[in-house]
Amino acid sequence: MKIGRVINGTTKWAGLGLLALSLAACAELQTPVQPVLKPLARPNIPPKPTAKPPKVAKPTSEASAQLRSYLNQVQGAQLSQGLLRRDGGGSDTPFTNTMLARNFEQIAFFNEYNSTFSGRGGPSPLRRWAAPVRMDVIFGDAVPPSQRKSDTASVRSYAARLGRVTNHPVNMNKQANFIVVIAGEDDRGEALSQAAARISGISASSLAPLNNLRSDTYCVVAAYAAGSGANTYTAALAVIRAENPSLLRLSCIHEELAQGLGLANDSPAARPSIFNDDDEFALLTRHDELLLQMLYDPRLKVGMTADQARPTVQKIAAELAGGGPV
Repeated sequence: MKIGRVINGTTKWAGLGLLALSLAACAELQTPVQPVLKPLARPNIPPKPTAKPPKVAKPTSEASAQLRSYLNQVQGAQLSQGLLRRDGGGSDTPFTNTMLARNFEQIAFFNEYNSTFSGRGGPSPLRRWAAPVRMDVIFGDAVPPSQRKSDTASVRSYAARLGRVTNHPVNMNKQANFIVVIAGEDDRGEALSQAAARISGISASSLAPLNNLRSDTYCVVAAYAAGSGANTYTAALAVIRAENPSLLRLSCIHEELAQGLGLANDSPAARPSIFNDDDEFALLTRHDELLLQMLYDPRLKVGMTADQARPTVQKIAAELAGGGPV
């Protein structure tokens, strides 16, 4: 598997007044210079703003530094093996409508983890969002400004892409129901508490499994369902380790945000896909876009089981992929 804090700054203005009084005397004159009886006109000088102090990230602990080093080694090793591809697949990764339908069933109708993230999940009915998805990012205090800027841009761009692919409203909004936490070992707990305070129905204690991540867990997402049969997502929270190097963080953004829309599982048979634990692909592929398109096809209904949905899934897959390799 693959959270910025918003700081409201106030700008203080210091008024600057200037009064010039000039007294002159000349040795040749026998009479004193008459005094000025009223102040000279003050020049119109605008107040000078006080510079806002730059945002400085907090120093990290030794544990966080070691984890960052480890994850950099992981990314390097994966790249050296030809993994974390960013090309979306090609002639070496063809797939048919039959493969697409099979992969969709495995990824959309099963959970990757159980509710405590301590083991594999089981079969699941079809789940997705009905309300618009509003995303925002919360960063840990140790995340530097440059990383906050680039990661926020990545989430914003990807949210727009997810909206286009699913034809469902997905955008960035401070009134968020889908929060992306990008934080490290030292500040993840505080960032999760901030997230819990912003999403109704989620307590800080319920997020404990997201705070206690194994070192080989780069990122994770939890989606919360409500409504009839509790199959309609109303909130989601993705957690991404800030210690991840840039490509792994971007890979996490792609996978966790897509999974948080309803593609909750991985499959070793899915290719080319980010929904596969082999990490061959880092970024959302054309195959994965079709899975998302299928998930939000109105012919599929929330709460359907795999057996109930199979004929419709096969029909949609044939429409999207045809009969031959894609």
